[in-house]
Amino acid sequence: MRVLFFGSGEFAIPTLRSIAHDGHEIVMVVSQPDKPRGRGKDVTPTPLKREALELGLPVVTPSDVNAADEVAHLLSLKADLAYVAAFGQKIGPALLSGFPAGIINLHASLLPALRGAAPIQWAVIRGLMETGVTIFRLVEKMDAGPILVQRRTRIAPEETADELHDRLSRIGCDAVRATLELLSGEPTAPGTPQDASLVTYAPKLTKADGHIRFDMPAHELACRICGLWSWPGAVCRFVSSDGKRDEQVTLARARAYDLRTRAAATPDEAGRINDMMRVQTADAELEVLEIKPSGGRCMSWQDYVNGRHVREGDRFVPIAPDVAERMR
Repeated sequence: MRVLFFGSGEFAIPTLRSIAHDGHEIVMVVSQPDKPRGRGKDVTPTPLKREALELGLPVVTPSDVNAADEVAHLLSLKADLAYVAAFGQKIGPALLSGFPAGIINLHASLLPALRGAAPIQWAVIRGLMETGVTIFRLVEKMDAGPILVQRRTRIAPEETADELHDRLSRIGCDAVRATLELLSGEPTAPGTPQDASLVTYAPKLTKADGHIRFDMPAHELACRICGLWSWPGAVCRFVSSDGKRDEQVTLARARAYDLRTRAAATPDEAGRINDMMRVQTADAELEVLEIKPSGGRCMSWQDYVNGRHVREGDRFVPIAPDVAERMR
């Protein structure tokens, strides 16, 4: 098939390679405009644009993909199908109706669950046991079109959102391959309507969502820490009991310790590190597995304990409201 590919983020890269490798013709890659990134604010292409150029594919980067001249150009390429993955712009009616086999979208959840901008993070934050990817027909309402193909996977214990992101991007290749095979034989295959009664949402995360507290159940906190890595990150402060150290840290991976071992903590105990180097929460203990000091590298909790000489009575505390406001 002749495919017009819309994508920007790293999530779209495996399926770009897969579609090209499977013998379909990618007539154009459409990506977001280059933007200043990093501390030096160097103007940088999107990850997908970089990959497309390395593959020798043509690329355009419109600031508004729905502008009349952009629509006319893209439709003039006579693609059979348009494919969208991690693109970053809403596609309007003129493009939606412009392709014989329609427009399909790769979404990182088992729709109708987790519609929205951050399905991978929220799957982990909410402690789901299973998630997957969905290929659906794009319609004007967000993530609401009929489903063509789904692939499922278990979420591993202590799996971070970054790790799940990479796995789902690869699982997406199989889903896209099956969808293109289906549409090659039946371009107008209608798909299966989504059950509106099962819809849940995965809203975009902000830096404020990363400000964690320890007066919550250990399992919920562990899921939140894993789901927030690597952005915005589960941010708090490490404060030593002797007052000599107070630094901002990001907890990258954690798990709840056996919930039967401890009684519920008093509010004053939440965040306190015990003699086993575990952290007291509302109902049990939290085992920190990986941690990143501000300005430093992500490391194992044991390396942090050794390097900072962590002792019983040291604690993690939430970011103060005034500091949290400056971080936004």
